[in-house]
Amino acid sequence: MGFFDFLTEEIAIDLGTANTLIIHLDKVVVDSPSIVARDRISGKIIAVGKEANMMQGKTHENIKTIRPLKDGVIADFDASEKMINMFIKNIPALKKKWFPPALRMVICIPSGITEVEMRAVKESAERVNGKEVYLIHEPMAAAIGIGLDIMQPKGNMIVDIGGGTTEIAVIALGGIVCDKSVKIAGDVFTNDIIYYMRTQHNLYVGESTAEAIKIEIGSATEDLQSPPDEKSVQGRDLLTGKPKQVQISYREIAKALDKSILRVEDAVMETLSQTPPELAADIYNTGIYLAGGGSMLRGLDRRLSQKTDLPVYIAEDPLRAVVRGTGIALKNLERYKSILIK
Repeated sequence: MGFFDFLTEEIAIDLGTANTLIIHLDKVVVDSPSIVARDRISGKIIAVGKEANMMQGKTHENIKTIRPLKDGVIADFDASEKMINMFIKNIPALKKKWFPPALRMVICIPSGITEVEMRAVKESAERVNGKEVYLIHEPMAAAIGIGLDIMQPKGNMIVDIGGGTTEIAVIALGGIVCDKSVKIAGDVFTNDIIYYMRTQHNLYVGESTAEAIKIEIGSATEDLQSPPDEKSVQGRDLLTGKPKQVQISYREIAKALDKSILRVEDAVMETLSQTPPELAADIYNTGIYLAGGGSMLRGLDRRLSQKTDLPVYIAEDPLRAVVRGTGIALKNLERYKSILIK
């Protein structure tokens, strides 16, 4: 523990397409939508996170809302860097410091990421004062966050449904044995709902409204044991141009999402078919673990269970499973050194 260590702060970041979470001193200190609002004229970032999210779909031409991450990777380098920077500056304990501390960071990345995309994440982190930057694969972080012992010679299957990607991995001995990353996740579900409302109800709804529909009455099957109430949805009538309201039920949303969920099922089946037999035997006993915000879709666990004939468990607090795992890896760097990418 040198003098340098005394000046170093440790943070764990789950840089997600939809939400960014940061852990500092074992607490989640940032949990915000990954979105920034930029002034078109000056190029300045005027809001990040929740504030920028409220502006989404309601801006005039001088303000543009940007989601700097697409499909789990950095799409807008400049915006993502400023966003990370502002999030880190807003960490209460770091605000009090006179000068910005050096940071030891563990950042979580999708498993299907390329070398170039990995470098983009690292460079972003180094620019915000990251002196030691480690990367960890999302399914790994999710597994640690769920509380699995990933170092054992035992197979575990994780399905992490985020905003931009669904990561499916079979993990054993601290490594990913087989994995698949598909670009079908929360954002696609939201777009499916927008499309369904347009084609079935002639109603044009924005992203925020579609997101709210997904959370309040979204469902993966048409027969739920305890169905949610119908929801009134307001938007613009495509025929008359007037604002109007319609009532929709969870069954309709299940229809709207069906094709996308089929693709997630297929990806899970494909990963299972590539699993070595000894690990497949383990998974038969342990089942499948779901993490990420998408796993909260009603009936999804049951639907996957019927498809695979395996028990399916949802992580407690699935939205934070990944960042929790990233935080545990950061705290036990020595133990998890082998799975981190330097």
